[in-house]
Amino acid sequence: MEFVKMHGLGNDFIVVEAASFEDAARYQAASAVLCERHFGIGADGILVTGPDARGDIFMRIFNPDGSEAEMCGNGIRCIARYARQFGHVDRDAFMIRTRAGLRPVQLTDTEAVRVDMGRPVLQRSDIPVQGEGDSLDIPVKAAGEWFKVNAVSMGNPHAVIFTPDADVIPLATWGAALERHPIFPAATNVEFVEIRSRSELIVRVWERGAGITLACGTGACAAVVASHLQGHTGREVLVHLPGGDLLIEWSRDDGHVYMTGPAREVFRGRISSDRESPGM
Repeated sequence: MEFVKMHGLGNDFIVVEAASFEDAARYQAASAVLCERHFGIGADGILVTGPDARGDIFMRIFNPDGSEAEMCGNGIRCIARYARQFGHVDRDAFMIRTRAGLRPVQLTDTEAVRVDMGRPVLQRSDIPVQGEGDSLDIPVKAAGEWFKVNAVSMGNPHAVIFTPDADVIPLATWGAALERHPIFPAATNVEFVEIRSRSELIVRVWERGAGITLACGTGACAAVVASHLQGHTGREVLVHLPGGDLLIEWSRDDGHVYMTGPAREVFRGRISSDRESPGM
């Protein structure tokens, strides 16, 4: 199986191709083996792409635990760069189909990609989060601690939690406990957010199905939405993640969130046949 290794701010992926959106499912069974960093290729997930009737191309995302994500902000930038580089599209602006819907992308220079991430979802039942009422400041007890969770969906669910110092929180313990908390029927991504200024945030991420990652594009978007709704920031915010920075804009005009950041190829290779899953 031939592949390309790519990353967006250190959030790294194995990129492979399939004949169709439906055919991409054959990679799901292999995700745990291929993403393993000692005996496989090593990655935060598998991105599968190919031609699509609804969009110009499609993207499906399989996590290291075998689950499938609806959307991935860093991943979609990688797929945009991959599609242009390998000739699957012949222009710099095009549409990518995801499980969260169609997403317009724009290649802006040699590395950066701007993505229209759509409108944030704040209705609890649609995120989803159990219970009634507002999606902000939801009290949740996990790992023996009480958290005020700000729930946002950017095509996938996020639990945004503000903290005075993002560097000192026990991310592995708290993130794992919150990810599978019963209040989140589909589990959740978790972001711990430190407010640096009205235009800057520091964000650390526990990614659903993958654990600690160096960056999360949808998480950065969710953090900015929650921060603005809570009155901490404006609508255009530079988000500092362990792997680098993303510019996030929540448009007042159309209500869409726009994400701009880099995507890079690392290397190309072929996985040995004994590491492939049957049917691949």
